[in-house]
Amino acid sequence: MPYRAFLGLLLAACLAACAGLPPLVPQAPSEKAGVRPLTILISIDGFRPDYMTRAEAPTLSSLAESGVVAPHGMRPSFPSITFPNHYSLVTGRRPDNHGIVANVIEDPRISEVPFTLGNKAAVTDRRWWDEAEPLWVTAEKSGVRTATMFWPGSEAAIQGVRPSQWAAFDQSLSSAARVDVLLGWLRDPAHRPGLATLYFDIVDTAGHRFGPDSDETRASVAEVDRAILQLIEGLKTLNLDGQVNLVIVADHGMAAVPVGQTIISDQADPGAVRMVYSGASAGFALISGQEARGEATLLRPHDNMTCWRKSEIPARLAFGKNPRVPAIICIARVGWYISNAESAARRRPETRTTGAHGYDNAAPEMAALFVANGPSIRKGGKAPDMDNVDVYSLLAALIGVTPAPSDGRLPKGVLKQNAMDPLTH
Repeated sequence: MPYRAFLGLLLAACLAACAGLPPLVPQAPSEKAGVRPLTILISIDGFRPDYMTRAEAPTLSSLAESGVVAPHGMRPSFPSITFPNHYSLVTGRRPDNHGIVANVIEDPRISEVPFTLGNKAAVTDRRWWDEAEPLWVTAEKSGVRTATMFWPGSEAAIQGVRPSQWAAFDQSLSSAARVDVLLGWLRDPAHRPGLATLYFDIVDTAGHRFGPDSDETRASVAEVDRAILQLIEGLKTLNLDGQVNLVIVADHGMAAVPVGQTIISDQADPGAVRMVYSGASAGFALISGQEARGEATLLRPHDNMTCWRKSEIPARLAFGKNPRVPAIICIARVGWYISNAESAARRRPETRTTGAHGYDNAAPEMAALFVANGPSIRKGGKAPDMDNVDVYSLLAALIGVTPAPSDGRLPKGVLKQNAMDPLTH
């Protein structure tokens, strides 16, 4: 038998033998070659890279082993909190450049709609979001359908554009129910999106309430891992094997805050400053006529907190130029929490270690999960040096749209060499 013919028969036999072994994750396209795979961006809020253990997260661990993982996580943008970093992930811009500079924001130009996470009028008001263009807007403009199963910003018509399908955030919706909604959107091939998002918040919630090393946090990790397995199995039932890239990220990590480690920032001179937001990092406005007193209160040396005028924040934090940034920014030492007398009085006394994020984005505890897997992704790769603004460039390449100018770069070693080939949707 000719050698080439023998090789052909051997290859066919191997393929037949492997056909009966269902893969854990979608494999490379076959009969649908030439069609760009669907990309699903999954955020697990507050998921530290070290949460991904074989015991609590077998599905995520398998995806990481057969795809690409950032072994020590990726760096979030500062401040390392939820809304700023979710918007950085989908715009490729740091908070100073996209305008979502905190979870609580003051802007005199939009004074009638103060920005807080719970203010529906604010999170649906495009004026807060219009300083940058999220990827779903770019995609829709380019003819690529998008679907957002919860993502900060996706409830507003940013620059006049909404995703083709989207849902208003409902924290009571279980992890499994969120997956079901997304799978329902994918059932109709004629209206199937090229980019979809999925968001889980239970790991962050458990980390805040019970601390990152608690049984409750480990249980929440296991629940989300089961939901991702549910998604993978659901994709198989929709005959989407080989047509899905999964990009799984977190917005930030989580640090333990032992009992009693709260900094009361205004006790030295009440009335000199006004706290705009509290946390592991905090923003302060200076009271009119009391600016010198306020600066003296905050800019003096502190044991567990460092403060700067917004114009003097270290350049590596890339923060302070946006008009929405408060006059004084303070960062607590990891493990401490900044509050003021009024806020501290409202908080119930803690009797256990809790968790916080918002610290210096270079702190190891703030590192965020990054895993990618799918037909366009390398197998067994590592992304050791990655910022979260780089995710935007990766997503744009995966869905085949020209990215807007950003602060990130296409991360090396994540895409297969032929993943940039022109494909149809």
